[in-house]
Amino acid sequence: MPAAPLVVQKFGGSSLADADRIRRVARRIARERASGSELVVVVSAMGDTTDELLGLAAAITDTPDERELDMLLATGEHQSATLVSMALHALGVAAISLSGPQAGITTDGRYGKARIASIQPDRVRRELDGGKVVIVAGFQGRAEGDDAAGADITTLGRGGSDTTAVALAARLRATRCQIFTDVRGIYTADPRIVADARQLPVIGYEEMLELAGQGAQVMQTRAVELGWVNDVVIEVLSSFEDAPGTLIKEDPLVEQRNKVRGLAHDRNVAKVTLVEVPDRPGVAAHVFGPLAEAGINVDMIVQNIGHGGATDLSFTIPRVELAKAKRILEPIARELGFRELTTDSSVAKVSIVGAGIQNAPGYAARMFGTLADAGVNIEMISTSEIRITTIIAEDALETAVRALHAAFELERPETAVAQPSAAAG
Repeated sequence: MPAAPLVVQKFGGSSLADADRIRRVARRIARERASGSELVVVVSAMGDTTDELLGLAAAITDTPDERELDMLLATGEHQSATLVSMALHALGVAAISLSGPQAGITTDGRYGKARIASIQPDRVRRELDGGKVVIVAGFQGRAEGDDAAGADITTLGRGGSDTTAVALAARLRATRCQIFTDVRGIYTADPRIVADARQLPVIGYEEMLELAGQGAQVMQTRAVELGWVNDVVIEVLSSFEDAPGTLIKEDPLVEQRNKVRGLAHDRNVAKVTLVEVPDRPGVAAHVFGPLAEAGINVDMIVQNIGHGGATDLSFTIPRVELAKAKRILEPIARELGFRELTTDSSVAKVSIVGAGIQNAPGYAARMFGTLADAGVNIEMISTSEIRITTIIAEDALETAVRALHAAFELERPETAVAQPSAAAG
């Protein structure tokens, strides 16, 4: 008799925002269990619980201890896991809730931004073999190398429950990894901005990674990376309706599809400019090294050609990290003799993403021309093999997204690119 398929499901905070939604999620889980699947369910904190806990911490102190903050934030997922388990019990479904450490998840030990080091899912497997649905608190694990009984809890950063789900799916060799959220799947643009944004039935890992990295909120970047490396097919679905979702997987038709697959935007951006930086070896390392040590992710970097022994250096960072970055950079500016350190938190990022756009002529020109026609000024440009990104004024963001979506005709159903006939050439 073939083994029952193992499915990993993940439910986000909006899916679990109150008791009614938790009961709805439990009914969905119960239906999947009744179909014969073994189930591991990863949950996020309810609704805005994480933000509320951060607010409480901020009300106590401006500089909360990182260890204590992780201990606090992990309680949000613990609440969700126990409540979902209770809801399943009420439906007559055997279930058990586990914390991340109880599920065997260990991390590299960095508070607030830990990465999963390993998973030893013995307890999970044992509970599955006992016929239970296993509910795992996402977003957390225990520090690697610590004694299990006294190990510190560390959290995986924003969106870490997606990472937990995909990592468990890879380790348990799950048949499917389903990410349930408040939208049906991956769209060509944010449907809250573009009314005719179209849902994609399939998208490749590389394209999804770029969309997530450039601001698309549906999937977390590290989760997509894990899926790609471990060949885990990820299905993004709505937890509020029964409708087809989007599959994230290797896409054999990627070269036959339209070159631009979607748009991503990000408001969590700030631009930093160092004016008249000494133009000599080692200065860039002196600037970016301390930012890296502080865990601040530097994105786009533009350096002007030096004149008179000095140059201007501009780069972008997450807006939420701007105050920390200024504290780090101000003494460096005095030490190295910059003329001025300026910042701008009124910018945003918009990107077009699609496999092969760098190898097809005209896409950059069309993007820049479209923005010009819409009266949108470009402040910075960055590219990869499958992405073109611009920094623009935040108040022009929605205009830019709508104009680009129309210019690349992303509302139209995809058709295969015509292939040369055998007689051609």
